[in-house]
Amino acid sequence: MKIREYTAGENEMEAYTGFAAVYDTFMDNIPYGEWAEYLCGLLKEYSVTDGLVLDLGCGTGTLTELLASAGYDMIGVDNSEEMLEIASEKLRKSGHDILYLLQDMREFELYGTVKAVVSICDTMNYITEAEELIRVFRLVNNYLDPGGVFIFDFNTVYKYRDTMGECTIAEEREECSFIWDNYYYEEEKINEYELTLFIRDEELTQKCGQEICRKYQETHFQRGYTTEEMQRALEEAGMEFVASYDAFTRNLPDDKSERIYIVAREKGKLPEGHEND
Repeated sequence: MKIREYTAGENEMEAYTGFAAVYDTFMDNIPYGEWAEYLCGLLKEYSVTDGLVLDLGCGTGTLTELLASAGYDMIGVDNSEEMLEIASEKLRKSGHDILYLLQDMREFELYGTVKAVVSICDTMNYITEAEELIRVFRLVNNYLDPGGVFIFDFNTVYKYRDTMGECTIAEEREECSFIWDNYYYEEEKINEYELTLFIRDEELTQKCGQEICRKYQETHFQRGYTTEEMQRALEEAGMEFVASYDAFTRNLPDDKSERIYIVAREKGKLPEGHEND
């Protein structure tokens, strides 16, 4: 077992550089179509049937594209230039009208407000400091229409501690392979995973006549949260906590839930026409 002291704030958001090139390959086990259907169901349930929607932490844009196909006008924000380059390639093929912005979600800025903000695939777990989480929620509240909806998911303490824990995962594909070393720091509720990637270099492989791979190494930190912690952070940021669900159901979370969805609403703005009330 590896013993390492976790230091808060050590570049948690600086990830997905080398991994960006093969992210979609290794995420092909994620049923994005089903995730998008569930998310669209929640949006419609909370009266967001069309209009402008922000995908916060959009990555390579897979979910953003699916929401655009469902009829939403999409904006995508991510702090990885490499991930957004791939999202832009998908955009050129799909022809959707999506605006992608290279921004840190802790400091993002929009040109106006949106009907809804979504943030899926444990993006919020990358925010490891409580103060920064509240800052993100305040920004979301600021850029939502009056009564606008915020839907996000997160991995739980239970998942990191009891399901992932201390383990090593290795996977090999035709054009790439990875080794994932996972460590969990229970006191800080921090999950660390070290990625070692071997990505085939097509140009060098053809030139040398033998398979040549480039090696990349990345370290990612995520924090496990509870529903109660998320609710407190939302309320401190001025938002209204509406509901929590065990992922992909309408059931309440329990102590064995691994991924939880949260629904919150903008609070504080007056509807149009009532500014002088």
